Amino acid sequence: MRIATWNVNSLRSRIDRVEAFVQRHDIDVLALQETKAREDQLPLMGLQALGYDIAVAGLNQWNGVALLSRVGLDDVQVGFEGMPTWGDPAAEEARAIAATCDGVRIWSLYVPNGRKPDDPHYAYKLDWLASLRESARGWLDTPTAMVGDWNICPTDDDVFDPAQFQKSTHVTPPERAAFQGFLDDGYAEVTRAHAPGYTYWDYYRQRFERDRGLKIDFVVASPSLASRVTGAFIDKDERDPAQGTGSPSDHAPVVVDLS
Repeated sequence: MRIATWNVNSLRSRIDRVEAFVQRHDIDVLALQETKAREDQLPLMGLQALGYDIAVAGLNQWNGVALLSRVGLDDVQVGFEGMPTWGDPAAEEARAIAATCDGVRIWSLYVPNGRKPDDPHYAYKLDWLASLRESARGWLDTPTAMVGDWNICPTDDDVFDPAQFQKSTHVTPPERAAFQGFLDDGYAEVTRAHAPGYTYWDYYRQRFERDRGLKIDFVVASPSLASRVTGAFIDKDERDPAQGTGSPSDHAPVVVDLS
């Protein structure tokens, strides 16, 4: 099975790229983040014609996650137990969706950004991760993949200039500890060994062209699933403004192969 994760930064804007991507790389399951639309607003007929079943969690022009599968899409679940809320009035955001695809439980996750270390959104981010970890402990004994935009650089190697980010989110000790917590519980991040390099480059000041990026998109797998990983790669061509149709997302897709 070949699975992929991609923060597409508006599915409506990049539907042509998504349709071309799944065909070019023969993708079985694609997890999307930042779809930025309700399901009724999305142009999904082309993907459905390609044989994909689709599950969407989207509320408005913010956030949004989805799963596309041509190998089954069963037991769809939006959100995890205890998932924190945000806003005034507080409400659940479209940041997590799961389904079972050919026996593998796949979660498409869009972890809150956090904004700034002294922002309430940062506390929300840490609460969100803690609640996810609590739920994920119950998934360890089944083939499970938590994939998506984690909005964390777990190590200094995952950021082009650690000094520049000293007072920013994504690299703070509490965020890194939150990510490490999943590994301590028994999960494994399965892309790093096969796919070094960044997955996100800001549109600002030719960050992609100068390879000044961040690695924030990951596949975190339960032990039984991690043992099935045979390879992974980052499709940087999808971030290259010179490639494809229309403007790219600021993220590149990450692809993982399973035996």
